[in-house]
Amino acid sequence: MSLTEHLQELRRRVVVSLLAIVAGTILGFIWYQWAPGPVMPLGEIIRRPYCSLPPELRADLTSDGSCRLIATTPFEMFMLRMKVGFLAGLVFASPVWLYQIWAFITPGLHKNERRWTLSFVSLAVTLFVAGAVIAYFIVDQGLELLMSIGKEYQIAALSGQLYYNFVLALIVIFGVSFEVPLVVIMLNLAGLLRYDQVKDKRRIIIVALFIFAAVITPGQDPFSMIVLALSLSLLVELAFQFCRIHDKRAGRQTSEWASLDDEEASGPIEAPAPIGAASGLGTASAIDRPAPIRTDADTADGEYGSTSISGRADTPNFFDDVL
Repeated sequence: MSLTEHLQELRRRVVVSLLAIVAGTILGFIWYQWAPGPVMPLGEIIRRPYCSLPPELRADLTSDGSCRLIATTPFEMFMLRMKVGFLAGLVFASPVWLYQIWAFITPGLHKNERRWTLSFVSLAVTLFVAGAVIAYFIVDQGLELLMSIGKEYQIAALSGQLYYNFVLALIVIFGVSFEVPLVVIMLNLAGLLRYDQVKDKRRIIIVALFIFAAVITPGQDPFSMIVLALSLSLLVELAFQFCRIHDKRAGRQTSEWASLDDEEASGPIEAPAPIGAASGLGTASAIDRPAPIRTDADTADGEYGSTSISGRADTPNFFDDVL
């Protein structure tokens, strides 16, 4: 397949993916406020952690006492609905655009590479969904902890824009962070990371994970940070156990010289042995004088020259009879 054909195929698959995302966005925009049957609207699903807080922690600005978020700008509600609908459209259209990506890269992969790629993609999606679900169910705990600080003197009236940004950021951060163990497994399968290199560094890794959770958590509340750090520590430990089993099966145990520096790994250099005295070459024997080389001219003169000359002198000539 030529480069032009590759670009045409890429354009076709991108167009199909974009059309699927647009259709999913329209569906998500409608689902934000209306849902059929027992299914809750998308806006209600996202608002539920906020409404599950104790009433004394959130401001009541409605006449009927219902749980509502506030809007501070005229277009905030519309833009918020568009944003949530677009994210929902990405999720709805994910089977389509994931298939388009898979179908585009599959012809260039070998059979074993296709198998590994499909396994890694499936595991990545599973880990992301698991992290997003955990983040959704701890949003209310983190909000309650944050909004209860100084509740004797103030009350929180969250805007829809800020609240939804907080919830979506927490979901995405948890989902992406749960991909860290998958990265560890990929490095081990590629031969870049061995279990022997990390088995004695667990304390350092756990501290690094807690620092990472403290920095990346959007609300900076202790509850979300602890849950993210503990989850990552458990998943990373499972990834390390996979590395241990894989290294044991592959027989890639670390050699004794692997932990040594270059000078120690090369081994001790022995002292040079003394060189003995040079042995005599003996007396030189005399070389015989070379025999002279006979040329063709010498051979002709010695063997045939006198004969031919004397033959010509002794043999009667034709001109002698005439004269």
